[in-house]
Amino acid sequence: MITIRQAVIGDLYFINAIYNHYIEHSAITFDVEPWPISQRLQWCQTVFKEKRHTLLVAVKDDTIIGFAYNSAFKLKEAYESSTELTVYKAPNCNIKGVGRALYRQLLTNVKQHNYHRAYAWVTLPNEASMHLHKGLGFNDVGTMAQVGKKFDQFHDVALLEKVINCESSLEEESAA
Repeated sequence: MITIRQAVIGDLYFINAIYNHYIEHSAITFDVEPWPISQRLQWCQTVFKEKRHTLLVAVKDDTIIGFAYNSAFKLKEAYESSTELTVYKAPNCNIKGVGRALYRQLLTNVKQHNYHRAYAWVTLPNEASMHLHKGLGFNDVGTMAQVGKKFDQFHDVALLEKVINCESSLEEESAA
């Protein structure tokens, strides 16, 4: 059985190990150098001082097998109604549904904080991530062609969007 819970400081080593694997072995993230644990701790303190941001971990048999979080979509105040979502599964985890379970809980948390839209960036090609996001109601709203270069190859990135709270947009439409 998988447990989804709020991350604690002691989880950061495992979160960092998962993330560093993808830095070193894939273009899923455009970071090119592994993060030292001090950078992960600083990231945690910066990103999660905002009470609307959540860091979750998936745990199986006392082992962290994935993590997900939401953070600022952009730093300008007008973007505060939007949030960016991210999910990573441990590379050695062969359990299906880990990303979906993390995202479902994360989306529940995001809804409670009255976000209007959620966004995710997906380096292409990545069928599994695109399938996950579309299965959770995200729409593909654009692709940035060859926006990142890693391992001597250019990569496209898809921007995916999910409506979280449609009440404010409905109110705006009826007032027009």
